[in-house]
Amino acid sequence: MLILYIVLAIAALLLLLAAIAPKNYNVSRSIEIKRPKGVVFEYLKFLKNQDEWSPWAKRDPNMEKKFTGTDGEVGGINYWKGNKQVGEGEQEITKIVEGKRIESELRFLKPFKSTSDAYLETIEVGSDRTKVIWGFSGKNVFPMSIMMLFMSMDKAVGKDFEEGLASLKEILENN
Repeated sequence: MLILYIVLAIAALLLLLAAIAPKNYNVSRSIEIKRPKGVVFEYLKFLKNQDEWSPWAKRDPNMEKKFTGTDGEVGGINYWKGNKQVGEGEQEITKIVEGKRIESELRFLKPFKSTSDAYLETIEVGSDRTKVIWGFSGKNVFPMSIMMLFMSMDKAVGKDFEEGLASLKEILENN
């Protein structure tokens, strides 16, 4: 009988934690780059260019990469399979608002399956200055939602976004 009470207590605790756990996440960072908006947007549009500034590309320079579709257009897909730090997944361009925003779907396969929506947005702040916003959002599904009670997606990924945007700024301002 004691075992039944313990199992019921654990199940009740899991249900309570699942009920109060955050259901969504949204992470974004921004940076200003001393380049015209058109130049910045044209560079950002291509998935292959992300290899030059992505913090994850630096963590596994030997990762397997495969591109399908037409890079820089809706339907272009970047597949990757790397070490434990970068995992395995793919990114597909789902929408381009020319000169303003590139949206994509991130489909992570390993270390665990999940799907997120990502975007890169450009805003002109001067004739030769562009603000770039990089973000992603998604849903926390059980049991990952419970883990989000004890960790912050913003803290987990935010520094990577800052690192990537700093590399993007360096590349675009020095070319």
